[in-house]
Amino acid sequence: MSRIVEKVKARGHPNVTARHRSTLEVTVDPELTPKGDCIVAVASNKGAASLSKRFKEAAKSVDAIIKLIIKVGGLREEVTGRGSVKLTFTHPKDMVARKSNYCCGRTIMIMADKAASDLDRKLVEQLKKPQQVEILLVVERRGA
Repeated sequence: MSRIVEKVKARGHPNVTARHRSTLEVTVDPELTPKGDCIVAVASNKGAASLSKRFKEAAKSVDAIIKLIIKVGGLREEVTGRGSVKLTFTHPKDMVARKSNYCCGRTIMIMADKAASDLDRKLVEQLKKPQQVEILLVVERRGA
């Protein structure tokens, strides 16, 4: 089993609502309007395109299990999804975890077990504060 970890730094924002029912997003953009109900962190130091080549290659497999771990304000939450050969990791600003199997340049995992609306509300309250948010992206592949 191979395991590759990407560390991402971002920050919270007062407009985080985390109400979207099918996606969860982290963005490089420093600002967020109330319409961005899937966005859980802003000012990320990475978008999908800037993830490591090793991470992207490992995630482009039906065997890949991908975890997105959010750490903020002493709280931690984990979202688990799948990889896909259809992942392209081409978007420079956004990283999106999806409950569906839809893939585009922003998608970093599909078939996720949680979207923004599923996050613990105590964690969401911490994500509303302009503090550092640590995000770990972990891809694991059996037999790799």
